[in-house]
Amino acid sequence: MNQGLQMPPDLATNGTDLLQLARAHPTEKVATVFVGALMGLMILGMGLAAYSRGQPPPDGLDTVVGVIDGDTVVIDLAGTDEIVRLLGIDTPETVHPDRPVECFGFEASARMALLLPPGTAVLVQRDVEARDRYGRLLAYVERLSDGLAVNASMVERGFAASLHISPNDGLRHELAAAESRARSAGLGLWSACGGAHEPLS
Repeated sequence: MNQGLQMPPDLATNGTDLLQLARAHPTEKVATVFVGALMGLMILGMGLAAYSRGQPPPDGLDTVVGVIDGDTVVIDLAGTDEIVRLLGIDTPETVHPDRPVECFGFEASARMALLLPPGTAVLVQRDVEARDRYGRLLAYVERLSDGLAVNASMVERGFAASLHISPNDGLRHELAAAESRARSAGLGLWSACGGAHEPLS
């Protein structure tokens, strides 16, 4: 026991019933209940404050619900379905309301659906900014079954270009290097389309 915080001899629990101790020392009981209640209210207050500010859920282990396109998925985060925009990558458009379908967009969406079918367990990790201007959660996604870094895999195989939007720099250099290798090897959209965001012909 910590020498600076010793209990009075009559509160030592040498097999004595704790309820009897609480009855015998009502001041300590009231103080314990008060501190416990105060701590509970503080935790509840922090939770409500975070909720009212629209704070995103913490990084953690979650489950894929579905795929929207090559760089956007829906993930069940602690019981809430969140639209997650994968950080550091950009795939050709297939569902953008203001842009036409682009070359290799369907292939990129199909690849994401293959990597992350519904029910896949994933680790979601955020960078500096939690959300984009559309309210989507921004994250790096790792497939738990084999540790696959999904963002990097999409770029390495030529299904996505790297995309740097400051201040989210966590994998900036790794994704840029992966894009360079995919371009040099003529993988995916780099040979099929000549680059990212080319119109579907």
